[in-house]
Amino acid sequence: MTLSTKLSEAFNAQVNAEMWSANLYLSMAVYFKKQALNGFATWMEKQAAEELDHAHKMIDYAIERGGDVMIGQVNVVPTAWGSPVEVFEHVYKHEQYVSELIDNMLNIAEEDKDHASRAFLFDFVREQVEEEATAKGILDDLKNYGDHHYGIIDHKLGKRE
Repeated sequence: MTLSTKLSEAFNAQVNAEMWSANLYLSMAVYFKKQALNGFATWMEKQAAEELDHAHKMIDYAIERGGDVMIGQVNVVPTAWGSPVEVFEHVYKHEQYVSELIDNMLNIAEEDKDHASRAFLFDFVREQVEEEATAKGILDDLKNYGDHHYGIIDHKLGKRE
């Protein structure tokens, strides 16, 4: 089965969204490096790499299924950030938004009765559950421990593999 035009377009949009997300997390990494919060920066750099990996997986899948892959322009990301709490509030909201995008793709695959694409996208659905939970957990830690404990959280985040 070849990807429908609608689903192919959704894959293209999602690839673009994943690339934008990678740039977003790199912007956050730069912010944290400037704040000498290198553990936070490391976490964000790894998050950016993960987003690019998602884009590559989607590109490969779409090509395998005969989709018309086109890389679009990646819009500018924010470069000014507030406190680490504000950054992770943004991360959490962003991951919720990405979950919506994946759900919308899954809806298209279901409309198309494209079972292979549904199976492929379910991996991303599960991934997003984990992404949201991780972002929420870090945000909760930041709120619960307060400003004076950023060093502890920074150390913890720097150990991300």
